[in-house]
Amino acid sequence: MTTTHCPYCALQCAMRLEPGTDGRLAVHPAPFPTNRGGLCRKGWTSAEVLTVPDRLTRPLLRKDRGSDLVETDWDTALDHVAERLLSLRAESGPDSVAVFGGGGLTNEKSYTLGKFARLALATSQIDYNGRFCMSSAAAAGTRAFGLDRGMPFPLTDVAEAEVVVLAGANPAETMPPMMGHLSAPTLIVIDPRRSATAQVALDHGGIHLAPRPGTDLALALGLLHAARVGGWCDDEFVGERTTGFDAAWEHAAAWWPERTEQVTGVPASGIRAAADLLGRASRNRSAYVLTGRGTEQHAKGTDTVSAWINLALALGLPGRQGSGYGCITGQGNGQGGREHGQKADQLPGYRRIDDPRARDHVAGVWGVDPGALPGPGRSAFELLDALGTTDGPRALLLFGSNPVVSAPHTARVRARLDSLDLLVAADFVLSETAAMADVVLPVAQWAEESGTMTNLEGRVLRRARALAPPDGVWTDLEVLSALAVRLGQPVQRFPTDPDTVLSELGRASAGGAADYSGVTPQRLADGQALYWPVRTPTESTPRLFLDSFAHPDGRARLVPVAHRPPAETTDSDYPLVATTGRLMGHYQSGAQTRRVAELDGAEPEAYVEVHPDTAARAGLAAGDRARVTSRRGHTDARVRLVPTARLDTVFLPFHFAGAQSANNLTHPALDPTSRMPEFKVSAVRLEPAPPVRSSRGAPDPADTPTPGGSS
Repeated sequence: MTTTHCPYCALQCAMRLEPGTDGRLAVHPAPFPTNRGGLCRKGWTSAEVLTVPDRLTRPLLRKDRGSDLVETDWDTALDHVAERLLSLRAESGPDSVAVFGGGGLTNEKSYTLGKFARLALATSQIDYNGRFCMSSAAAAGTRAFGLDRGMPFPLTDVAEAEVVVLAGANPAETMPPMMGHLSAPTLIVIDPRRSATAQVALDHGGIHLAPRPGTDLALALGLLHAARVGGWCDDEFVGERTTGFDAAWEHAAAWWPERTEQVTGVPASGIRAAADLLGRASRNRSAYVLTGRGTEQHAKGTDTVSAWINLALALGLPGRQGSGYGCITGQGNGQGGREHGQKADQLPGYRRIDDPRARDHVAGVWGVDPGALPGPGRSAFELLDALGTTDGPRALLLFGSNPVVSAPHTARVRARLDSLDLLVAADFVLSETAAMADVVLPVAQWAEESGTMTNLEGRVLRRARALAPPDGVWTDLEVLSALAVRLGQPVQRFPTDPDTVLSELGRASAGGAADYSGVTPQRLADGQALYWPVRTPTESTPRLFLDSFAHPDGRARLVPVAHRPPAETTDSDYPLVATTGRLMGHYQSGAQTRRVAELDGAEPEAYVEVHPDTAARAGLAAGDRARVTSRRGHTDARVRLVPTARLDTVFLPFHFAGAQSANNLTHPALDPTSRMPEFKVSAVRLEPAPPVRSSRGAPDPADTPTPGGSS
């Protein structure tokens, strides 16, 4: 039996995998601080993904765009990829080739992918799907505290609090085991929907505030106003440990609760009640403000998170044991995946790629001239949107991502991918994106290889190998090494052993903000709780900022932010607002979960949540097929009537593909700082879907859920 961690979210729940007589793995929960011996339905069924019927075990190659993908051997596939990459680089330069990674890759793979892009390909064009996850919170946390670690404290601390604010987070569905840490605190939930988490709050004496999508920033300003007027601000803490309060207050001063109500739709009485509840707990240093994707996935997501951080700082919460601000990381390695080189502007250790000292350090570890390292590249959506254009990449290597489903404005992304000279996907199934590829490389999955992950607390942990991959399947490290050698790199530069890579990652990150130099396989095997920075063989940092914040003067920054409308507004043609989110049984683009019978059976198709009155005005009833249309495309989904829904808002889960993809609707407007797209606000109209074609024609794609690919 092997003790390891779940392949899904950033809780990284512990589990034990036991081989059965049929060769399949049985899953058993294991004790660990984040899950405390529990698992959600995704975790319980996670081993089934390893044996799905359409699992790939041989590379696939398409001779040209008019041909089908056919099985081939590894040498033929890799030789073809290397030959095409070298040819494109010779014709159009190194930035003609791009790399797109994922927040589910291990630290070792994330590190190697960034190194491969910058050395083997010499390209600046690398980013990853984590840009769509926590980038706004990362940017806001860095400018407030000088450092971004999702939760700068252990999750177990939260369980001891009197009050917890959850702004744009729904852990009751997205991270069910986390709710064990939220059973004692009184919850204040900020969500346009009466989510499962909002219902828990209401059932236990808490508060649910339901703002119109895109107005979270105004609500945070209104809460700061109410807290200040109510006398709850910690003036001593603000004076001694922060700067910038006066400038931040200039904006919040104008957002008295009645004005906030007019913009957000949240009653002024609810705003004052929430501020008082939070304020009383803050007096006891027993409150947390936690943000999630709902408040971050906006074209003003960084400023919105800053507004929540300003509220926390004004109340004196961060930098003290028993209280604080944190971000609930989504993807399994959403934290570690952005620390070691997958991002367009980053080198290992959370170093900036345009910092000469950072370049010198990492180049020294890699044994190259610092001048050989490329500079910053395009962010995730900008990279996807540049594919195949005059000055954009002509080839893309894709690891651990399925942007045809997960990126905004899917029609635009599909067109850009289709314009490439070469698309290579490393995947375990023929995902929606892999199906468009010229070459598909079958790679090992979570239980078939070892490696480290960094969970939502900044805790580095070991995922252990429980069984060998199927015959013919390689690890991502093996793929990158073999390609690098074909591209002219020395074989020793790209090791395939995860522990060897971890040791090098430690040297490359040493001295950086995210320092892993003290992380060793032995410490991990011993079960030590290693929260970064881990600068020495004995160090761990479970709680950051207790003595000072990471800015040179040791003070946190309150950043002045102003509310502004979303990227697009409703009108007579598009009178409703669509927002998106996750379901309990599915994960990301549906890569794994739509292939698991139990999970797919529970939620087999997309749906749209809508208030009964709003549905009636559109001529729709429960169970009808609806068409939701934005200025970019449409989504077909079953109607679910929800009496608690806002009259002006509809909700769609984003785990489905084709005509059921919620990202057919979403807006690619980007946050100016984080480059986060506007996932959470789309102006739409609602109407009955066109009739399904007769049996002689092709089935309507809305009635035929498509299996997913990489998350």
